[in-house]
Amino acid sequence: MAKHIIGRIQEQSILKNCYDSEKAELIAVYGRRRIGKTFLIKNFFKDKFDFYITGIYQGTKKEQLTFFNRQLCEYSQTPYPQVENWFDAFDQLKHYISSIKKERVVIFIDELPWLDTPRSRFTKAFELFWNSWASDQSKLKLIVCGSATTWMMSHLLGNKGGLHNRVTRRIKLSPFTLAEVEEFLKHNGIDWNRHQIAEAYMILGGTPYYLQMLQKGYSLSQNIDYLFFSENAELRDEYSILFKSLFNESSIYRSTVELLSRKAKGMTRAEMISALKLSEGGAFSEVLENLSNCDFIRKYTAFGKKERDVLYQLTDLFTLFFLRFVKNNNGGDEHLWTNMLDAPERRTWSGYSFEQLCLHHIPQIRQGLGISGIQSDVCSWTTPATENHRGVQIDLLINRKDQIVNLCEMKYSTNEYEITKRYNDELQERKETFRKVTKTRKALHLTMVTTYGIKDNAYSGMIQSQITLDDLFK
Repeated sequence: MAKHIIGRIQEQSILKNCYDSEKAELIAVYGRRRIGKTFLIKNFFKDKFDFYITGIYQGTKKEQLTFFNRQLCEYSQTPYPQVENWFDAFDQLKHYISSIKKERVVIFIDELPWLDTPRSRFTKAFELFWNSWASDQSKLKLIVCGSATTWMMSHLLGNKGGLHNRVTRRIKLSPFTLAEVEEFLKHNGIDWNRHQIAEAYMILGGTPYYLQMLQKGYSLSQNIDYLFFSENAELRDEYSILFKSLFNESSIYRSTVELLSRKAKGMTRAEMISALKLSEGGAFSEVLENLSNCDFIRKYTAFGKKERDVLYQLTDLFTLFFLRFVKNNNGGDEHLWTNMLDAPERRTWSGYSFEQLCLHHIPQIRQGLGISGIQSDVCSWTTPATENHRGVQIDLLINRKDQIVNLCEMKYSTNEYEITKRYNDELQERKETFRKVTKTRKALHLTMVTTYGIKDNAYSGMIQSQITLDDLFK
């Protein structure tokens, strides 16, 4: 029975347009493990598949071909003989598709990279199948899907050979937004307030697979204890599995994110190469691109800097939580998260994780400020201390074409956030330092992004605009 699809409005629109089109479509769906790629395709097309196969993780060539043959025989109701290579397998698929008397033929190959075992020549056979025949079949809608991002980018989406520019539509599936998480949890019978939902997002991110593990009838803290800290916790091994399934040579990817987890403001490519003791070359650029494509990191340019000064920052909330609290935890306290409720380490994490949550919702912040239609760049800014001023770091700047720069402060709080005299003085000093060092002539608007807004007092009037948690749910 098909299940309800939460969100994914744009992706469903693309799939519908491809299904309705009058030409052959090769649709590539990619994104990190657990993000809901298979769920989306299966539940959008429901009973429309004319052939479906999924690759076998670490399966041999023979195992992959055997399963392919079994699926082909089942869907076609024809006893196709077992073959020993992918060229013959795709010839059989071609024969079967030709026999289907329908206006639309939907083929779904899930986990495509896993079919490409060493020396199997799978890619060459797939390339020949599409270029020599399938691309001319206007009724054919071929959807391929894969979590192994390195393979999808290099062998399919970035292919320089026979598959170059052959993908007709690409769909990158990203994590849920807060609004989609709220809808997802309600659909699963979990009725939490928005502060609790935000904290769940700060731990699990917008990954549907992790979110569906949350159990109704239990508090968020109880759920987190169960998923990460209990005996045989379901998500304790997820971190290592995640990287192995996504990337070839996963150790360099893990080393990169673990390095970035210790550098809150981010690092340049050159700084990471030096810290990781890597040789200069293009291979590391591919690592960074793949991490970015899987939503582990973001790259951004500091205000007034050029592209070569781009910074990379770890923004994947699940990874940040895991590395901070789970990776080096030796067990013993199955209620660790509940018992850390008032711990300083948890408060520090909450502040930083909330900042990352905000950075995942820049469109909502722009909408809340009423500037969605104004061209703007999102960046950060930092300057070292000098004799004339203290060092300043501003994690979120919105540099607008209407001659305004929003200097955004992101603060996590369980109540209204109170601006003290000391903090107000810091804000004003930060603002004037930014103006002096950058020599900008634009108007500078202090903007607060908080959970429950700003407490009204003698200093709250210094803030030109504010965004609350409710705005981030829009």
